[in-house]
Amino acid sequence: MKLVIQRVTSGGVKVDGQTVGSISKGVVCLVGIGRDDTEEDAEWCCRRILNARLWPSAEGKPWMTSVLQNNFQVLMVSQFTLHGYMNGNKPDFHLSSRLSPEPAKELFDNLVAKVRKAHTAPEQVQEGVFGAYMEVDIAGDGPVTMNLDSKARK
Repeated sequence: MKLVIQRVTSGGVKVDGQTVGSISKGVVCLVGIGRDDTEEDAEWCCRRILNARLWPSAEGKPWMTSVLQNNFQVLMVSQFTLHGYMNGNKPDFHLSSRLSPEPAKELFDNLVAKVRKAHTAPEQVQEGVFGAYMEVDIAGDGPVTMNLDSKARK
């Protein structure tokens, strides 16, 4: 799985002009499911989303507190293009699970469920609509943006 985690002051997702998910302070997580991703990848990503120390401490020391420690919100957005690359001038997505969307949807749904279950307040976790054309609004905070790949984990 590939993640782009962006610290935000707010974020939202619309489908067909209707808001399907929105948050205030927290993170927007763009999630790319790859062809060979597993539940183990989802577990690793869940821990990173909730425990990444992206905010300062109360004393102002940077990079000390996480979503969980601050009870911040999370907006999960599926984005198969994270596994894409440019093949000349044309994007190539053969490394994503787009060609077999059902297993990817199941894994995305499981990741969202894991994040909700591990969050201190499950209602703080919102999501977009898997496979839909979405309008994503992100009000970056910092800006702070982290790229993670569960296959390159440490």
